[in-house]
Amino acid sequence: MDLDALRFGNFSKLGEAITDWEQMTTKLATLKEDAERNLKGKADKANWSGVNATVTREFVDKTAAEFADARTQADSIAKILADTRGELIGFRTQLNDAITRASQQNLSVIDTGDGTFTVAGNTRPDWASDPSGKTGVTDQGTVDDFRDEIQGILTKATQSDQSAAKVLRLLVDGAEYGFADASYADRDEAAKAVAAAEKLAKMAKDPADMSLDDIATFNRTMEKYHGDSLFAEQFATRLGARGTLQFWTEMASVHAGARGSELATMKDLQANMSLTLATASFSDSDAMRDWKKDLVAERNTNFRAADSPNPVGALGSQVISSLMRKGEYDTEFLDDYREQLFKADKAAGDAGTRDLWVKGYDAVDLVFGDGNGRDPLEGLFDGLSHNPEAAEHAFESKSDLDHMLGTTAYTDRGESLGRALEAAVTGVADGDTTTKAPGHSVAQVQIMANIMKAVAQPGGGADLVSNGLGDSFGDMAAAYMPEISQALAGPHANTVFLTNSEWPDAFQGEHVPDVVRFLSATSADPAGRAGIIYGESIYTGSLLESHLADPSLFDGPREQVLADIGKNAGVIEGIVGHSVADSDVKAAVDGETDYNNALTQKGNAAKSWVNIAFTGLKLPEHLGGEVMGSVVGGAAGAVAGGAVDRLIEGQEMHGAKDVGLYASAKDVYAMRDSVNQQTQWSTDDALARHHTDLPKDGTDDIVGNAVNEGWDASSEYLSNTKERP
Repeated sequence: MDLDALRFGNFSKLGEAITDWEQMTTKLATLKEDAERNLKGKADKANWSGVNATVTREFVDKTAAEFADARTQADSIAKILADTRGELIGFRTQLNDAITRASQQNLSVIDTGDGTFTVAGNTRPDWASDPSGKTGVTDQGTVDDFRDEIQGILTKATQSDQSAAKVLRLLVDGAEYGFADASYADRDEAAKAVAAAEKLAKMAKDPADMSLDDIATFNRTMEKYHGDSLFAEQFATRLGARGTLQFWTEMASVHAGARGSELATMKDLQANMSLTLATASFSDSDAMRDWKKDLVAERNTNFRAADSPNPVGALGSQVISSLMRKGEYDTEFLDDYREQLFKADKAAGDAGTRDLWVKGYDAVDLVFGDGNGRDPLEGLFDGLSHNPEAAEHAFESKSDLDHMLGTTAYTDRGESLGRALEAAVTGVADGDTTTKAPGHSVAQVQIMANIMKAVAQPGGGADLVSNGLGDSFGDMAAAYMPEISQALAGPHANTVFLTNSEWPDAFQGEHVPDVVRFLSATSADPAGRAGIIYGESIYTGSLLESHLADPSLFDGPREQVLADIGKNAGVIEGIVGHSVADSDVKAAVDGETDYNNALTQKGNAAKSWVNIAFTGLKLPEHLGGEVMGSVVGGAAGAVAGGAVDRLIEGQEMHGAKDVGLYASAKDVYAMRDSVNQQTQWSTDDALARHHTDLPKDGTDDIVGNAVNEGWDASSEYLSNTKERP
């Protein structure tokens, strides 16, 4: 920065710009709130179908999100500009003060252009008459001191100006279309993030020189900044696509066999790298677009550690996928990468995938913890599980879905595939316990139908449950209780079995056998069975509360709706109970302990289902098709929450049998009594909460008889859809 530019700089124009940005931020905050409450709120409530249910709603959701990002970006720009202006004014004050003090020492400070200046002594004719010859002369040390002081001020002002320009450009370039979501309180905060990224990228270019202390420092910085978009983008692009993959290859080689604290450090590093690269993937800067394109292009490259004697290293795809296990990656990037991996995997055939990715890579171990990273589809599926939109795209093709399900018999990818499928059909990312589940789209319902059909296929479909997918199948069944209930209840059941699905009757008619066989097969897995039990209990509780709180939902006697709900509970849990009682399924359930443990463990996840699984259920069409408030969430979820609590606690039933709820994993009659008691308790809870004028004994009798009727009917469902012992 030129001395005169700072000395005589007029910052009023910058001040006006800051005022404009601050006003823009305020206006955008209003628009953001309006978009979220009105635009998105009304879109969520709209009973759309067809194109409107997908394209229009998605457009509205993204538009509302853009208003939020626009407000965030404008706020960051305003704060960075204001902070920079304040700093430059401060530096100008320091500079003028230094020049004033220099002049008092008979020194002149002169701008010589191009960022240079001189400090020189003043001369006057009368000084020549001084006998000592010292009048007006300042020693060289004083000159040097003023020169250094002024140079320091100009250097800091230049850094402030240049770093502000840099972070502002990065903010704007981060999104090709729309706005970046990076938020900064001031210029210094943004500049520190960029500087930290540059430092770490430089360290990562020489991984062999990094000691454990260096890695610990590296880790702490990355843990602090992995969610910062400027940091993430700068780290990834400065290291480059190939450099990123080489860095992790070297880390995995140098620290192979890590134990104790070293293992913990490397696990943290892998997680932080994954989270950082996930954040970076959302940047649309030119450099980041090249990085993503280059990364996919490196998928078949052989990456070897520098000191490795083995000519066979790791495929680029193996390295990439090992860094996808944490964080949400950009949808478009995941689509591009997944398309290439799926194409290669399908070309090898169901049985050939293990030979394609694992055979010949015996020395590869890119994962610190479970697994070794040799099958890149495992890491990809983990990445998809954190991005429901990308997961949905991945399994829209029935051919791709059937292939991936078929490969689980020959690989260890079942569990990771299951998590990706959960995200695809529910719209909720794995591990997300706060986001309310959106209504199931037509595409999601179709994927779920294809999954159930695959499991229902005779001659091996049920084996998918034992290939690591049973737990996830149970969760999916829980999420689709509304559609499953309507299928089992038959046509015109929508007024009783409320749903926010865009295709609520998709499983009816000819698809009912698939539903029954899917539930039966999933029951073979203890965790899968627990998922069904929790899902049914939560849905039953929410329905009872909804109908008793608002009698207008069903145009008929409340006793009838209670009977219908009770019968449905009996049918669904009866399918499970009879399946467990059948010898072929009973052999797959290793005693009561596994199931009871699964029931307890699944309860932690089910707690979040009360808040996210069935919120916003739609009213029947004859009542306008509007969204009910939070049918299950908050205080309105008390009945469903109570049902979960009883299952977790294993509360003892009252009456002749003093046994715990669902205590027996094998006794079909004990399970029937359990679902009967659980449903009656939920009915009693709903009656008490809403002060409904119905006799307790009478409603208990109606519900109990209905549950038993459904239980008996479930045996016929099974007999009509599968061969039984």
